[in-house]
Amino acid sequence: MIKHLAAASLLLTTACLATGPATAADPGITDTEILIGDVEPLTGPPALLGVAASIGHKIAITEANAAGGINGRKIKYVLEDDGYVTARTIQGAKKLIEVDKVFAMLGMSGSGQSIAVMPVLEKAGIPTVIDVAPVKLLWEPPRKNVFVVGQSYEEGIIHLVNYLAEKNPGKKWGLITQDDDYGITVRDGFDSVVKSKNLNVVYSGNYKKGQQDFSSDMLQLKDSGAEVFLAGGIIAENIAMMKELEKLNVKPVTGIFWPGRVEPVLKLMGPAGDGIFAVDYVEPFAGEAGKAFLDKAKPLVSEAEFKGINRYTMSGYAAAKVLIAAIERCGKQPTWACTISELEKTKNVETGVMAPISFGPGIRFSNQKLQIMQADTATVSFKPVN
Repeated sequence: MIKHLAAASLLLTTACLATGPATAADPGITDTEILIGDVEPLTGPPALLGVAASIGHKIAITEANAAGGINGRKIKYVLEDDGYVTARTIQGAKKLIEVDKVFAMLGMSGSGQSIAVMPVLEKAGIPTVIDVAPVKLLWEPPRKNVFVVGQSYEEGIIHLVNYLAEKNPGKKWGLITQDDDYGITVRDGFDSVVKSKNLNVVYSGNYKKGQQDFSSDMLQLKDSGAEVFLAGGIIAENIAMMKELEKLNVKPVTGIFWPGRVEPVLKLMGPAGDGIFAVDYVEPFAGEAGKAFLDKAKPLVSEAEFKGINRYTMSGYAAAKVLIAAIERCGKQPTWACTISELEKTKNVETGVMAPISFGPGIRFSNQKLQIMQADTATVSFKPVN
């Protein structure tokens, strides 16, 4: 009897060992398919950014699938809309991980949303490449499974303000920022240059998220005598600010940040936006790299999607390319552990839309090179100036 029990136990143990790897396999992968998830604001005011980022992901995925997928597996893209509402970002991420059981994640909405969802991503351990809102809290301290493509808001503002300060010595400065994490990081970058350059700041304002009327704010800016203005809005806010300044017949040298460096914003600003300066780490569409990207994208997306392309499409495309390449390097049996390891080994990867992307041991931020651009409303475009 004992011999029979021992034999049965041995058979059971052998069976468990044989089936273990299959039952313990990471989710989101079959013999024919790999699932990649994303949460973006597809509705609400920031939809202009979220939709564009998702189009960038789709372009990279369509490109990969047309070439046979990832080692023979086609990529399926699962997209959730959070409406730029943090609670919905968390809900969407949990659904993708726990219900849809995706293999990896891209995107992750805005700055506040990506910060809030970080515990969910970290606890799950799922390979994630964030490309929409690069803020330091996403990579400091570094998380094993989360990688960020882009440049920090602080460094972007520092680069822009330094440029404007050098071009406009001795001028009076004005600043307005949003009352959230985005606004705080913009102000932190600005304040660091104010201190180092001893800038003369005559106006410093703060507006509530979702504010539409900037008549009082811009009147105060005018009355302050500000000659250089950092408009710390995103989309609608920057448009409203520039339109108010136009009504007041004042035109300070104005700098905007990359969340607003999209052609529809420039179009809606009209003449009021001509000559404004912006900073970015992705190529402008007016340049050779930008034109080449548009030529590549056109046959891969619908007509409506092509019209929705903006600078966030480029950052989304780059992040998806890096993630897909890392999974592919894992061969026929990719795992979360291997994908994370391969993402860490990413070195000088060319995407054609920004400077080469690199990560490394303990380095989860790609730290992209920045450039200054200036708006040309006649062609509704931004052109490099440095």
